[in-house]
Amino acid sequence: MELSGSILSVLPEQSGEGRNGPWRKQEVIIETEGQYPRKVCIAIWGDKIDQFSLEEGERITASVNIESREFNGRWYTDVKAWKVDRETQSGARPGEAPPPAMDPLPPSQAPFPDNEELPPLEEEDDLPF
Repeated sequence: MELSGSILSVLPEQSGEGRNGPWRKQEVIIETEGQYPRKVCIAIWGDKIDQFSLEEGERITASVNIESREFNGRWYTDVKAWKVDRETQSGARPGEAPPPAMDPLPPSQAPFPDNEELPPLEEEDDLPF
């Protein structure tokens, strides 16, 4: 699943020691785009923290996995990023080709050149109402 938006906040890195060894986690808050924007907390684990090195204000598209787990009768949900693409100034993602430019038609090929009037509308209508 992919989430696109702007980074509102980069929270402090957390670390600790677990049964499988040391761990590191950093969470970022992004605001999605669209008619109804949403704020989503995305967790980044381990070496990906240094690899992504995200900053507030950046526009990103994050590929995420959503996972829930139960602990003591309560359910907890994580949104974990496994890939992050920064968007360029034009709005396209790196590696994506920009949309083709639209060339205007020369005046000789325009449907109705400025110096001509529009063709008259036909008044013929065979509908009974």
